[in-house]
Amino acid sequence: MQVQVNTDNHVEGREKLIEHVEGVIRDAVDRFEDQVTHVEAHLGDANSGEKSGPDDMRCMFEARLAGLKNIAVKYQAESLHLAIEGAADKLTKALESALGKQQDNERRRAKTGELSADAVRSADDAGPAER
Repeated sequence: MQVQVNTDNHVEGREKLIEHVEGVIRDAVDRFEDQVTHVEAHLGDANSGEKSGPDDMRCMFEARLAGLKNIAVKYQAESLHLAIEGAADKLTKALESALGKQQDNERRRAKTGELSADAVRSADDAGPAER
């Protein structure tokens, strides 16, 4: 898996920050390593360094997946490290969701007899007359 980190010109400590971001991304997508081919990170100051405030720093991750559409998440926070952590959490959840749906669809197409959690819930929600 390739990791690419881009920063705007208002971000300081570029080399150490890139190492940190690469580590956070690898931890976040570790269990999806076979499906994720590339992750691109964009870090920046939402106010272009002119003023500070809440949700001033932003982090956007875009994950490229084999056989699926790209997944992009964005998180803004008061510090760059909080924005990175928030985006990593969102990326993990988005990958879980997208890849889980893909697995459900594959099971349905293969007619393995294994029901997905959604199918079980739908059957449980249906009244006795609908079954």
